Amino acid sequence: MIYEFEIPGPVTGKGRPRINTYTCRAYTPNKTKEYEELAKQYFILKYPRHIPIEGRVKVSIIAYFKIPKGTNKKNEELMLNGIISPTKKPDIDNIEKIVLDAMNTLAFKDDNQITKLEIEKVYSEEEKVYVKIEEY
Repeated sequence: MIYEFEIPGPVTGKGRPRINTYTCRAYTPNKTKEYEELAKQYFILKYPRHIPIEGRVKVSIIAYFKIPKGTNKKNEELMLNGIISPTKKPDIDNIEKIVLDAMNTLAFKDDNQITKLEIEKVYSEEEKVYVKIEEY
C-alpha cells in the first residue's frame, strides 16, 4: 500500500510545547495544530477510504522552499538544479515531526512502525511538502 500526497503552502515545522504560566500546563502552539490539521485534510481528501498500514513503514518527505527574492539568475539555476539547498528554518527534524504526528493513526497505526525515513529540503518555484508513505 502506498499513500502519496502534497501539502501546499509554506513549510511549517513542529513548534515546541509552550507553558501556560497561570495554569502551569503545557500546550501545543496553534500554528502547529493548524498545520497538522491541514496535513490530515489533504491526506483524507486524496484517500477518503484509507486504511492504516499495519506492517513496517517507509516515509519519504520532500520540503520545497521558494527561492528567495533578489537571488541572481546563476544562483537561481543552481538552486533549481539541487546544487544549492535551503539551510534555513524550519529544521529538517521539525518538518519530519509535524508530518509524522499528523499521519499517526491515520496513514499508519503508530509511528513506531516507521523503519525507514527519507527527508530532504530543496528549492522550487512553489512552496509545498510532498509526502510518500508506503508499506514494504
